[in-house]
Amino acid sequence: MLIYSILFLLLSNAVTQRRDKSILFSRVAIFSLIYCIMISMSSLHIAYLDRGIGIYNGLFHITSTTQVFHIFIFIISAFILQFTGFFPRRVWLSKYSSLERLLLNNFIYYKTNITNKMGEQFKIIEYPLIILFIITGSIFLISSSDLVSIFLSIELQSYGLYLLCTLYRNSELATSGGLTYFLLGGLSSCFILLGTSLLYANSGSTNLDSIYVIYSLSDIVNNNVLYWYKPHYINMSLLILSVGFLFKISAAPFHFWSPDVYDAIPTIVTTFVAIVAKISILVFLLELVHYTNNSIFVNQYAWTSTFLVSSLLSLIIGTIVGLTQYRIKRLFAYSTISHLGFILLALSINSMESIQAFIFYLIQYSLSNLNMFIILISMGFSFYYYVNDNKEYKELLDKNNSPIQLISQIKGFFNINPLLSLSFSITIFSFVGIPPLIGFFAKQMVLSAALDNGYVFLTLIAILTSVISAVYYLNIIKQVFFDKSEYRINPNIENINMYASIIKNDVLIEKLTFRYNNIILSSSLTISVSILTLIILLFMLMPQEWLSMANILALIIFNP
Repeated sequence: MLIYSILFLLLSNAVTQRRDKSILFSRVAIFSLIYCIMISMSSLHIAYLDRGIGIYNGLFHITSTTQVFHIFIFIISAFILQFTGFFPRRVWLSKYSSLERLLLNNFIYYKTNITNKMGEQFKIIEYPLIILFIITGSIFLISSSDLVSIFLSIELQSYGLYLLCTLYRNSELATSGGLTYFLLGGLSSCFILLGTSLLYANSGSTNLDSIYVIYSLSDIVNNNVLYWYKPHYINMSLLILSVGFLFKISAAPFHFWSPDVYDAIPTIVTTFVAIVAKISILVFLLELVHYTNNSIFVNQYAWTSTFLVSSLLSLIIGTIVGLTQYRIKRLFAYSTISHLGFILLALSINSMESIQAFIFYLIQYSLSNLNMFIILISMGFSFYYYVNDNKEYKELLDKNNSPIQLISQIKGFFNINPLLSLSFSITIFSFVGIPPLIGFFAKQMVLSAALDNGYVFLTLIAILTSVISAVYYLNIIKQVFFDKSEYRINPNIENINMYASIIKNDVLIEKLTFRYNNIILSSSLTISVSILTLIILLFMLMPQEWLSMANILALIIFNP
């Protein structure tokens, strides 16, 4: 379905001359993703049979775990595509907002600035096409079971991300950020290619199942079986491979590119780069770690120790360096690095409890991060009829594509939009790990698994860094709720009446006027924020389904 959608969008791009078709294309892409969700759900029972199905001569392996994360990526991507599929603002009049009037009447107003119809994101018809390419690479990577398909999938995903970052042609910052991402992404691809080459040279096979078998058998050195082969051959190859993937997900100490790239590219693009690109790589690493760390014999050392070191550095660097940030997307970049420390800790332990914690943490953090970026974008659109005389804000580069760049820009936002501020604070508290929000239970599961397996030092570091990270999170809450707002209503539009028409069956029914305070955020943004915030807030009332799903997926991995 994804490939058909890509072909149809390519043909549509070729025959159209109008640049305002991008909204239609984004909506087509959303419907395609919804259909992909239905296909994946219908094939869940097939993937469950006999531990999954190998397709295309073993290049890909479809299991229940891969199908669940396919569905998850489709859902996340559909949420992100709504930024370009719907206008961000609308006019709301209580008299004309009944269901009957909404369905039977057309409400027409002629100020395109109200809905932001001329926004840069609505002029790029290639945007949904490139996102579908990236999603295709992501789901291929999750299901890969061969060195060839791994490299092709990660490059399909990465090339799409490079293009996505530089898609805003008139933005100098986005171009520089995309080039930085491209150069360092190319470096990480070299590590992945070197690792896969060494794995093939040392094992004689590109199939991961064959490599897992050789990895296990190579430990029987004392019994003179495969006496010529040492386990550290594959260990070193996998170590080099893991460095390339740690680069891709921006885990410390390979994190240095992500704060600059996140800050430079438009916020709408940052949302996709920060979430989807990490999910696919981490789910792929889950199976790779499990089958090479779960050997029936004891190794002298394991390549997964790399993840423990990276986890420790990510926790420390993401927390300490985050304390000095005043630009909000750079702060979110370091926050992501800190949370990757928890995810990598759960990944490297490789016990039943830790895999369950890994799956749950990855899902809840992706949803929380998505909600945070939707709220950040909504905040930018909320300042439509406000002005600020602060000279620093006026000199910000690329303001149209990233309206909120500094933490100080959201001072006193509670006075502008209380409900959005409340959702923002709930998501922040979930990041901190305050009960009874979903983030608390995720951190508790990871720390419990670490303690059960004897990782006391890393557990203490994780708890300490969580407490320290609360400093910069709570500073944001303080500025939103307790500082005085620097914004005031634009005097040029404060007393202006705007005009609209009510039309039914192509007949003018009524002409009416509205004011600036009738302009609100669109339903697509408000409904998305509401759904995600309620998931974060009300997890205590519906924990069984989430925990059962994570437990079942962990059981499937551990019980062949």
